[in-house]
Amino acid sequence: MLDRTDISSSPRRRLWMRVILAGPVAILVALTLLAGMPLWLPGGAAGIDNLAIPLILAPLIWAGLFFHACLDRNLTRVALIAAGLFLVHGGLVASRLLAPAPVVEKAQ
Repeated sequence: MLDRTDISSSPRRRLWMRVILAGPVAILVALTLLAGMPLWLPGGAAGIDNLAIPLILAPLIWAGLFFHACLDRNLTRVALIAAGLFLVHGGLVASRLLAPAPVVEKAQ
């Protein structure tokens, strides 16, 4: 016989996974994208476009991740896309932080 708790726990578990993916995970991935985007965006004419564009796009990135987590039927796909974005941009930030500092020679 089937236990009623097994039947009711699956939708509840999916709901909590969706809430976690749409809430803290979306914010964490958006902030990681915000930190990693200046490393691959071009500087632009004034040299600040790689800093200004991620700040402007941050709410849109968060909203995209949020609505993707809320509306997509496949939660595995949502988690894989969020994890991929987090790993790629987190790796960019980590590689920049762990790289040795450039040596500047003194002018004589």
